[in-house]
Amino acid sequence: MWLRCTSRRLLTPFNRALKHGRLNASSWSGKVAAVMPEAAGFQGVTDRATLQEFSHAHSDSFWAAMANHRLTWTSAYDTVQDCDLRRGKVKWFVGGKLNVSVNCLDRHVLTCPDRVALIWERDEPGAEVKVTYRELLEMTCRLGNLLRRRGVKKGDCVTIYISDALAERIRDANSSTVITVNQGVRGGKMIDLKKTVDAAVDTCPNVRQVFVAMRTETPVVMKDRDVAMEEYVFDYHDGDVFGCVADIGWITGHSYCVYGPLANGATTVLFESTPIYPDPGRYWETVQRLQINQFYGAPTAIRLLLKYGDQWVHKYDRSSLKTLGSVGEPINTEAWEWYHKVVGDGRCPIVDTWWQTETGGICIAPRPSDPDAEIVPGMAMRPFFGIKPVLVDNEGEELTSKSASGALCIAQPWPGMARTIHNNHQRFIETYCQPFPGYFFTGDGASRTEEGYYQITGRLDDVINVSGHRIGTAEIEDNHCSAVAESAVIGYTHDIKGQGVYAFVVLKKEADITEPELRQQLKDSVSKSIAKYASPDYIQIAQRLPKTRSGKIMRRVLRNVVERDLEGLGDLSTLDDPTAVQEIIQGHQALCNKQQ
Repeated sequence: MWLRCTSRRLLTPFNRALKHGRLNASSWSGKVAAVMPEAAGFQGVTDRATLQEFSHAHSDSFWAAMANHRLTWTSAYDTVQDCDLRRGKVKWFVGGKLNVSVNCLDRHVLTCPDRVALIWERDEPGAEVKVTYRELLEMTCRLGNLLRRRGVKKGDCVTIYISDALAERIRDANSSTVITVNQGVRGGKMIDLKKTVDAAVDTCPNVRQVFVAMRTETPVVMKDRDVAMEEYVFDYHDGDVFGCVADIGWITGHSYCVYGPLANGATTVLFESTPIYPDPGRYWETVQRLQINQFYGAPTAIRLLLKYGDQWVHKYDRSSLKTLGSVGEPINTEAWEWYHKVVGDGRCPIVDTWWQTETGGICIAPRPSDPDAEIVPGMAMRPFFGIKPVLVDNEGEELTSKSASGALCIAQPWPGMARTIHNNHQRFIETYCQPFPGYFFTGDGASRTEEGYYQITGRLDDVINVSGHRIGTAEIEDNHCSAVAESAVIGYTHDIKGQGVYAFVVLKKEADITEPELRQQLKDSVSKSIAKYASPDYIQIAQRLPKTRSGKIMRRVLRNVVERDLEGLGDLSTLDDPTAVQEIIQGHQALCNKQQ
């Protein structure tokens, strides 16, 4: 929770001597300057490789230069870091103070007040709202002052309504204030958020007020605790339009729709709708109309659009695009190729990014690197500066050979990493620090090539053990069949093999193939690329897969359906469309009846 404070004296970027690395023109390189201008202050740094080495060997100097050059400090820090991964101790820039609004708004208002900060891409095409940095600062101040007048003070927790699991989150955070809107709008459908808030807050005695903004014209019943408020809207270069189409309520939305772009003075798009509303050309119509330069989306959305064919892409002008990004899970080769060749016309580099909520930002990606550096389809490839990934075996030993596969850990702390779990630091230690002492455990598996490139194989709990053979589900899913738009593979209990392979597949709209032909093609493909024991026992054709609003396939739901544990489906509030679960249940039953 932030409150505005504009009377403090601010320390502007680079206005203090860089005691951790003086500027030295003799070590300068044009390529390094293009990637990271701060590298001018690092002795011996002339290219990407030496910059990577410097960021590991001189971690304090590297991160101090980033902090001093790219941020405005209210109070200077005393110590760059005080971290011990073995004990779960993570402290950065000790003694320093920052204000997120100052860094995202105030400093840009001083230099470019009329630059567009946000483009709110509303649910209906062509109804976008543009907000300048000056206007966004004014809105922020008004909201901050409203909260302050209503008794919200420094240290209070304010909840912004995201999903049906609201009551649990309010109680966990001990919130006294909730902010919501009367209705949400997505894909032409109205979602009654206020009703959900009312039901949740009725069970949360700590909540003393609910601020309600009007997203639609539909009136709502206001309770005594409710406060009506006016509606508020919410390789980059100056002038670019950055389009991250993630849901704002999720970490990608936080980091790459709001904080990241605004901290860099960018123009960023807030996408309210869905990839297929009012038709499957929505993303590309938005690119054409808003002249988006960088497009950042999820593999699941790319696979969904691939299903509808190329015509929806070719219908619109995408010449403004410079870079295409992928986020959320490993992108399969077929989707990568379609994204690159069809959407990007073969000219836009694709950055397949690996990161997590816990990492705070992108940690492994093909860029930044030399413009002509190799990009391998479906591979995150290169660790970002200051990030030191390692692969560890089951015994906790670091795998030092160039080519290896194991648990993905990070060997050194970095400023963006998680520091704790709210109200449960012991769980933080047990989850991230204890599995492999001395390392930050990501929970993901990865392989490393001879060239030092990293390939994410998926969550380590997304591993199927078939007759003693451990197989990553992503390995099976990344098999080619021209009729398949996307797939999801899970393991299920098997009396003989321990676990069997169960595959869900969604076909392309124009697919012309019989079920027996499809099953045989997929089995042959998996047998050839991996091994015969990895071939799916069951292949269920589905109209769609259950996904969160951020586009991730809910594999735990698929597992519960296959294991016939419908009572254990758990919280489905994050699903984009809960009816998809019923379709999966019915399809599973039909497949079981057919194979009996």
